[in-house]
Amino acid sequence: MSRTDHKRAAILDAAADIFLLQGYLGTSMDEVAARAAVSKQTVYKQFASKEALFVAIVTGMTGAAGDVVQCEIADMGETDDPEKQLLAYAERQLLVVLTPRLMQLRRLVIGEAGRFPALGRALQEGGPGRAVAGLSSALARWTDRGLLSIADPQVAASHLNWLVMGEPVNRAMFLGDAAIPGKVALRRHAAEGVRVFFAAYGKSALPTP
Repeated sequence: MSRTDHKRAAILDAAADIFLLQGYLGTSMDEVAARAAVSKQTVYKQFASKEALFVAIVTGMTGAAGDVVQCEIADMGETDDPEKQLLAYAERQLLVVLTPRLMQLRRLVIGEAGRFPALGRALQEGGPGRAVAGLSSALARWTDRGLLSIADPQVAASHLNWLVMGEPVNRAMFLGDAAIPGKVALRRHAAEGVRVFFAAYGKSALPTP
C-alpha cells in the first residue's frame, strides 16, 4: 500500500469513527484531519467535501459487509444440500449485519435519508438488494436441478431474507445495540427461518402458483 493509500485509509477510519459517534452534522473535517493525523488539505485532496467523505464511508462499509456475506453465493446453487448451504448463509448474514458498527451506520443513514436520499438507495442496493439478488440466482439453480420448488426465485429470496433478517434487525434498530441477540440465539433464529422457508419451498412442498 502506498503512502497516499495509507493516508486515505487513515482518513476513512477516523471519519467513520466520528460520523458514527457524532452524526453527520456533528462531524467536522478539522476533527477528521486531527484524528487521522493528516492535514486538512490532505483530507480535501482525497475527498472534495464532507458529503463525499460520508458517501465513501457508507458505500465502503456496506460493500465490505456484503462481500463477506456473499463470499460463497456464486457456488451455492451448485451443491446438493441447499438447506445446509442456506443455513450457513443465513447465520453468516446475521452475524455480519448485526454488528454494532453496521447497525450504527444503518441508523445514521436512515437519519440522514432526507438530506442524502442516494445513500439510502446505496444502503438498500448494497445490503438487502444485493442479498436478495444473490439468493435469487442460487435458488433458481437449485430449482432447475429439482432440489427446490420455486416459481419466482426473486420472491422466494425476499421471503428468506426477511424471515431471517426482519425481527432481529428491527429489534436492534429500535432498541439499540444492547438488544442484539448473542450468537447462539442468532443461529437458532436462522435455523428456524430456514426451516420455515423449506416448508414452503422445499422439493416436497406444494408447488407455488
